[in-house]
Amino acid sequence: MWIERELSNKIIELSQLFPALILTGARQAGKTSLLQKLFPNYSYVSLDSRILAEQAEESPESFFKDHPQPLLIDEVQYAPELLRHLKIEIDRNRQKKGRFIMTGSQKFTLMKEVSESLAGRCVILSLPGLTVREIGLSGLKTDDIASHAKLLIRGTFPELWADRAIPEREFFQSYLATYLERDLRQVLNVGSLRDFERFLRACAARSSQLLNKSELARDVGISQPTVNEWISALEASNQVTLLEPFFENVGKRLFKSPKLYFNDTGMLCFLLGLSGESLINSTLIGKVWENFVHSEISKWLSNYRPEWSLWFYRDQQNREADFIIQGPNDKIRIFDAKWSEMPGKKSFLPLFKIAEIFDRTGRFKETDVVLISRISGTRKIGKGRFHVSAFDIAGYLK
Repeated sequence: MWIERELSNKIIELSQLFPALILTGARQAGKTSLLQKLFPNYSYVSLDSRILAEQAEESPESFFKDHPQPLLIDEVQYAPELLRHLKIEIDRNRQKKGRFIMTGSQKFTLMKEVSESLAGRCVILSLPGLTVREIGLSGLKTDDIASHAKLLIRGTFPELWADRAIPEREFFQSYLATYLERDLRQVLNVGSLRDFERFLRACAARSSQLLNKSELARDVGISQPTVNEWISALEASNQVTLLEPFFENVGKRLFKSPKLYFNDTGMLCFLLGLSGESLINSTLIGKVWENFVHSEISKWLSNYRPEWSLWFYRDQQNREADFIIQGPNDKIRIFDAKWSEMPGKKSFLPLFKIAEIFDRTGRFKETDVVLISRISGTRKIGKGRFHVSAFDIAGYLK
């Protein structure tokens, strides 16, 4: 079953404005399938093949002769030197657009190479996992807890929703093995894959929390520089996101560390050993839910409002908001994610206090406070006060 992606129109539009386009994203995010569907007339080559990757780097002229333009190049990070050759090829006819469409699973490496070799010639987009709208689950009933839990456990990789007969546990076991063997050996030299897997599970246990690198290093038995390197590898391969605290001076802040989020709740639940009833009855379900809400907000911003900023807030008085969005016209949106179906009015009180702090600065023209839960639909309950379904975040933000 084919699943339409919300990023499709943007990919087509930008491919007509630049000579080259790179689509990044985690392995199995659906990059290759999407691009082959959008550009069916392009030649295709995958640099997963070591022989082809070596040809691309060492014999670019023969590579381009064997693979005529327009060309779709899969997993271009396996031949980083090819990007330098692409610059020469593009400059032979700079005005021709959409000549090279590429995919890559390690965005940091690619962005560095593109900035050095293809500046002004290439645009980079990132394909996240599926949104609830793409999956077709935006109409879940608030009391259908089992379906909510199934969504969290199954995650948002397209293959799991295109073929719902695939068992998620086996999928993530295979995914983790492939990720450890292929991507990590490409990004960094991990001495022990077993140590890295323990590190990954320790990160999962700390998801949606402040990242304490020294504590993480102590518990896993590695150095803090190694923690820095391995966290960067997780970011580079699109497995986790570090959410930074709101940085403008709205009052003294005690906490300056980022919060750690997994980009896919299915992988998170797998690493935590959660499935079915064990998730519903787990004390961790609120944290998993917060990861899901972060993922939905991030996907919408990436697809439609990349210029908006996403943060979290926590101060010396332990006033906390899970998410802060700063949009146009100095508008601030303050969010809290709640697993409960209908959080009580008291759940708004901490957000109101944070809103007062922002309002006192006189810096922001408009402030919304928003509870995101399993409620059905979106409800405005007062001026600047909203109760939003986790499955209708797009409806509120648009």
